[in-house]
Amino acid sequence: MIASATSLSVRFGGTTALHDVTVGLAAGTVVSVVGGDGAGKTTLLRTFAREVIPESGQVNSPDKSAMGFLPAGPGSWGALTVRQNLDFVGGIYGFTGSALTERREEMIHRAGLGIAADRQASALSGGMRRKLAASMAMIHRPKLIILDEPSTGVDPVSRIDLWRMISECAADGAAVIMSTTYLDEAERAGELLVLDGGRVLAQGSYDDVRAGFTGTITTATQPVRREWSWRRGHERHEYWPTGTTPTDHRRSTVTPDLEDIVISLSLQQQLRSGTTA
Repeated sequence: MIASATSLSVRFGGTTALHDVTVGLAAGTVVSVVGGDGAGKTTLLRTFAREVIPESGQVNSPDKSAMGFLPAGPGSWGALTVRQNLDFVGGIYGFTGSALTERREEMIHRAGLGIAADRQASALSGGMRRKLAASMAMIHRPKLIILDEPSTGVDPVSRIDLWRMISECAADGAAVIMSTTYLDEAERAGELLVLDGGRVLAQGSYDDVRAGFTGTITTATQPVRREWSWRRGHERHEYWPTGTTPTDHRRSTVTPDLEDIVISLSLQQQLRSGTTA
C-alpha cells in the first residue's frame, strides 16, 4: 500500500468528522470518496495530506514531496500564466532546464491546455482552471495523488479530460484518492468509499457495493412513505427494506444505480440516528 488509514477518527470540538474509517490506497488504483455535505470527505483527504491530525487511529502516507494535493478552490495563481504556474510548481519539486520544459509541455498536452498555455490562470474557464490545478498536483509524478472534488462545477468535456489524466496517473503506478459529488463518475473508480456523517456506509468496488445492497427500490409519482423517498426526474424513488415491498401495481421495481444505493444507505443512517425531519 502506498497509503492507508486504520480505524481513523477525527473530531473538531464537539463534532465528529470521521469515525472509525479504514481504507487502503494501493499503487495503480483510484479510490472515489462520495457523500453529501458534511460527510467527512474533505477531512479524510486532508488527513492523508497531513493537514489534519487524527484523534485516534493511524494514517500512513508518503512524504509531502511524494504527494500531489489538489484542494477545493482554484488551486492555481491567477496572475501567472498556465506555463508559469507549472514552471513554479515543477521547480519546487526539483525540475529544471529541459526536464522541466518537457514535463510542463507534457502536462499541458494531457490537459488539453495548449491553446491557453500563455493565458493568465484568472482568464481561464472554470474547467480549464481545474485542469491546470490538477496538472500542478501531478507534474512531479507523485506516488499519492489527493484530489478534492476536482470536477465540481466543471463542464462535461473538461470532466472527461480530468478523468483521462487521473486514469493515466493510476496506470503509471500512482495511488489516487478523490472526492466527488458526481456519482456517475464515482462508478469509474476501482474502489468506492461512501461516507455519511463521518461514518462508512459502504466500501469496495462498484460491484461489491451493489452486491451488498439489500432491499428494493420502487418508482412512482407519489410515495407511500415520503421520508424514505427522493425525487428522480419526474418520479420519486422509494426504498423498501427486505420483505416490505408493496404490491401496489402502480409501483415499478427498478434496478438501483449508485445514486439510489447511496441515498438509501444515507436515509437508513439518518433515520437510525434520528436526524431526518
